[in-house]
Amino acid sequence: MDVFEKCFKEGGYLGMFRMAKDKYFTRPILSLYPGTEMEFNGINTVIWSINNYLGLAGNEEIKKIAVDAAAEFGASAPMGSRMLTGNTLSHEALEKKLADFENKESAILFNYGYLGVLGTLSAIVHRSDTIIIDKLSHACMIDGTFLAGGKYRFYKHNDMNDLEKQLKTANKLSRGGILIVTEGVFGMRGDLANLPVICDLKDKYGARLFVDDAHGCGVMGQTGKGTPEHFGVMDRIDLYFSTFAKSFAAIGGFTAGHDDVIRYIRYNARTQIFAKSLPMIYVEVVNATLDIIQNNSGLRKRLWEVANKLQSGLKELGFTLGDTASPITPVYVPAEPEIAKEVVKYLREKRGIFVSGVMYPVVPKGVILLRMIPTASHTDEQIEKTLSAFKSLRDDFKLPLDVA
Repeated sequence: MDVFEKCFKEGGYLGMFRMAKDKYFTRPILSLYPGTEMEFNGINTVIWSINNYLGLAGNEEIKKIAVDAAAEFGASAPMGSRMLTGNTLSHEALEKKLADFENKESAILFNYGYLGVLGTLSAIVHRSDTIIIDKLSHACMIDGTFLAGGKYRFYKHNDMNDLEKQLKTANKLSRGGILIVTEGVFGMRGDLANLPVICDLKDKYGARLFVDDAHGCGVMGQTGKGTPEHFGVMDRIDLYFSTFAKSFAAIGGFTAGHDDVIRYIRYNARTQIFAKSLPMIYVEVVNATLDIIQNNSGLRKRLWEVANKLQSGLKELGFTLGDTASPITPVYVPAEPEIAKEVVKYLREKRGIFVSGVMYPVVPKGVILLRMIPTASHTDEQIEKTLSAFKSLRDDFKLPLDVA
């Protein structure tokens, strides 16, 4: 059998779209500037599909810092891995600043959020250890769990009874330690991990806790420190992770925790040891962005205003948003795959509203999830245009909006 045989048949992820050489529903091409309006297929659309929560992708101050850093350092500096020739005082200062922001002793930078999760989990978990992970956790967390090579158990999404059941079983069977793994804000549904109860359970059973707060950092909590701040449990989180690809509108990520633990990860995370250092342009940009997140609460306030207006308006129209408790706005619409495609096309082409459509197996069969991301940059006029589009969608398609 030819190892390439699978490449010529439908199968694998999104095989139907791959075989059709699709660039509409998957890998769509939009204009380069990541704003609230972007051109798609020659149409100017209001964009609800970019995780630019605080609107910093278009911030002129940040763009100038990026330009100045590129002029000073180019794209190459520093050369080499952090372990050998790529460490700088700027990298270490940013790590200290991020650790202080999250009330932790230390932090480690990673080049990408995905690699940060893989590196952290695979470094800290060994073959005798057990990971207990929420079954709806992001792919990077699942991949990191598999890469770690230890034992693993899934618990039902946000089901604290099932988590305790898995902890009891793991305590009986495991010869090593136990690490609970969860998102802070679940990126698809927008609901929050029950961190207070998870913290109680991890203390009760002698486990540790890793929280991937990619969608919470800069967004959740009184000062934007994330979902643990929102729940008042920052001091109870053993390892806090976030990416720079969302609120920070950049590239990279970090893990923060106890100094000795972070030092161990620094010397054992293969995705960092064997990777080139995070380029200076991103170190400079993230450093400045963190200042804005800390000092400009107005952006976060505006983000929540936009989210509340959008979500309340959609609910008034009869749409179901599930259990979201964050700006992430998942609109569940009963629709079979072909109708689901028409729904997405209708919003983009007829109404100038760009949303991403998520179908089975991410959501149950017969349902499409229109995932929307409000940002601090969206205007009230764009919200009204969007709500008008969804009203027309409801009426023109005669959608039954009850989702079981």
